[in-house]
This record gives sequence, C-alpha cells and structure tokens, in this order.
Amino acid sequence: MLARPRSHRIIAGVCAGIAQRFGVSRTLVRGLFIASLILPGTQVLVYLVLWVLMPLED
Repeated sequence: MLARPRSHRIIAGVCAGIAQRFGVSRTLVRGLFIASLILPGTQVLVYLVLWVLMPLED
C-alpha cells in the first residue's frame, strides 16, 4: 500500500512513501524528484496532490 511513513520524512513523506512501496532508496527517489524540478512540468503539483491523497502509515 502506498502510504506516507511517520518517520524518515523530510517534508511530507511522499518520496519516502514511494521509495518504501517500490523497495528503493529514499535518497534515490528524493534525488530523482529534485532532478526532475529542472525540467518543465507539474512535478510540484503532483507532489502536493500526493501529499493530500496519500494516507499516513498506521
């Protein structure tokens, strides 16, 4: 299940939750997100939507 963890989060836990769900490094997901900010697109909007829609971990 895709959920934001209560620990190991920097801002909202979206990147940490994605990393945990797919079994990859949190640092890798965060780095890819930061790198994607260089490209034009809706990355920040998607992050905000995920922040609202992803439940907190139990």
